[in-house]
Amino acid sequence: MSGDGTLNEAYERLHRLGPEFEGWLTNHAPMAAESLVAHGHEDVVHRWLDQYVGQLEEKPRGLWPIDPAEWRPAMGDPHRLGDWLTFFEHEVDSRPWREVLETWWPRLLPGIAAGATHGVIRTGHAVRALLLQEDAPRLAEFAQALGYWAARWQSVPGVVAPAGTADFDAALDAVPQVPEQARGINHRLDQLAGLGGWSAALASLEPAADPGEARRRLTRLADAATLRYLSHGHGSGIMLVHTATAPTAVLRTLPALPRSQWVDSFNAAWAASAAVVAAYGPAEPLPGEALPVAAHTPEEVFEQAVEHADAHVIKLADTALDVFERTGDRGALSAVVHAGNLIQRPGD
Repeated sequence: MSGDGTLNEAYERLHRLGPEFEGWLTNHAPMAAESLVAHGHEDVVHRWLDQYVGQLEEKPRGLWPIDPAEWRPAMGDPHRLGDWLTFFEHEVDSRPWREVLETWWPRLLPGIAAGATHGVIRTGHAVRALLLQEDAPRLAEFAQALGYWAARWQSVPGVVAPAGTADFDAALDAVPQVPEQARGINHRLDQLAGLGGWSAALASLEPAADPGEARRRLTRLADAATLRYLSHGHGSGIMLVHTATAPTAVLRTLPALPRSQWVDSFNAAWAASAAVVAAYGPAEPLPGEALPVAAHTPEEVFEQAVEHADAHVIKLADTALDVFERTGDRGALSAVVHAGNLIQRPGD
């Protein structure tokens, strides 16, 4: 079976299941399956799913329908998850998916922190699949991604637009750490409100003046965050993956969006990456001699991620191979090796 057929089979297998389990943990299976197929590993998709889906829960039922004219009160209400999934199923059934995306992207974008940024990440994977092929399973996945994002919609406190002259490394170095490095991401992000230096660090970055520049700078953000993971990922092996995968998801969505939305997309992606750094970044980077070095080809590094089998390692590898292709910097490949060392293998 072709990779396209395998991905659609995976989506059909997963769409009876919900986007979360155990109350708030994200279902990574659709994103990991899409990454595996994108890199030619469709042969392991169903075997990987066999090991993963046992922990998942049934797709949640709705409470009452969301009124298309009165959607704001339900935004960010996780109790309405089933309602949001149904709502976007109807949206995608009744309108072209690009039209749905154009309408809802600016509504969802301010809540980019949703599900520890997994709302936008799942959307980016779904859009990449749809840009290659439009069919019912991929449209259903797109609808579920948007529904999950809407239900977990969460803004980042203290956000201001870039307005400075700093490059990404300097701006990320300036991001302060939240004072209480404990509990989950929601508690950590809440501490950004009023955190000294937080808004100033966001504003210090050089802005994007137009849509073309927004795309170029969003690309550089994904590159910088991936390379930074190598020296800073030990702050939280899993959570700091999202500093790279969230802007990559936004970057992959841009081709399906009107150019008028690109600058805001870059600004939101920057705020999301910086927020995760503030929430989980280490006090100090690792010294150069402590960093792993990838001695293999990009394809071999991705195979190592597949063998590791953790969804975050697979998704970082998916991003890192893009970064390596753009930059030729082997640090991107080494970041994947580092993630594999930091993140526990499933079943261990």
